[in-house]
Amino acid sequence: MFPAHRPRRLRTTPALRRLVSETTVEPRHLVLPMFVKEGAPHPTEIKSMPGVLQHTRESLRKAAVEAVQAGVGGLMLFGVPAERDAVGSSAVDPNGILNTALADLRSELGDSTVLMSDCCLDEFTDHGHCGVLTADGTVDNDATLEVYGEMAVAQARAGAHVVGPSGMMDGQIGFIRAALDEAGHTDTGILAYSAKYASALYGPFRDAVESQLSGDRKTYQQDPANAREALREATLDLAEGADMVMVKPALPYLDVVKAVAELSTVPVAAYQISGEYAMVEAAARNGWIDRERTVLETLTSIRRAGADIVLTYWAVEAAHWLNAR
Repeated sequence: MFPAHRPRRLRTTPALRRLVSETTVEPRHLVLPMFVKEGAPHPTEIKSMPGVLQHTRESLRKAAVEAVQAGVGGLMLFGVPAERDAVGSSAVDPNGILNTALADLRSELGDSTVLMSDCCLDEFTDHGHCGVLTADGTVDNDATLEVYGEMAVAQARAGAHVVGPSGMMDGQIGFIRAALDEAGHTDTGILAYSAKYASALYGPFRDAVESQLSGDRKTYQQDPANAREALREATLDLAEGADMVMVKPALPYLDVVKAVAELSTVPVAAYQISGEYAMVEAAARNGWIDRERTVLETLTSIRRAGADIVLTYWAVEAAHWLNAR
């Protein structure tokens, strides 16, 4: 008899396929990145990210409540300040937009979700880099750590459950952990952007935060050609006390997600970034792909690679689709 093995038997009905499905995506696995703009008179759609908004403080609160009600696992907050300077002063200001918005959401939501905050200077500097600069224009790693420590403490005081250092500075996790502990925030977690690549897919995000960057970030973000380096970075972050580690972007680096997941002793996140979102949205709007199926397929692939947590701009919409199944 040929063929002796018939794997298709397990695909014959929806119930069989559901029974043997190896990978699940649930709303609790998803984290929604959100943008809040200081002084904005109304929420504004980001042109390169259809459906994603720069929020006012008021619209942010409403959208955050809706996300929690949909069952998403957490929120990651980014601030867009009205003024910027060379050292990103508003990032550490308790009255700066990111910290006031964090306080708004913590007051509104309490512990009903995981409130995360971007602990990086790129949104707040007038040069758009993730750290303070030396006289010759390079990023000063150790001086930047000092600011990151202040920033993390300010975010914890404002109400963040988890801070997310994304600047790829050497030693940032250990420095932030020490700063948080010294300030009494021993329960505040750190989501380490352990493998953040110098990707071409960040363009729409830079629109979202109105980035002032000229040039690139290749002296601190990772070379897309390197995988072993990502494991070294993750190992260092784990040794420094990271509570979670992350790979960013997600889809072009699924091999790295898998390798980090096999290495890590803590939960692994992957960030499905703005360019990934924009490409799917553009193709769907042209009628070239089925939008819902494509979104869920991408999320499944990231989970299948080993991510416990997926940061995605589709978090709320995907949660509704998943809840309806």
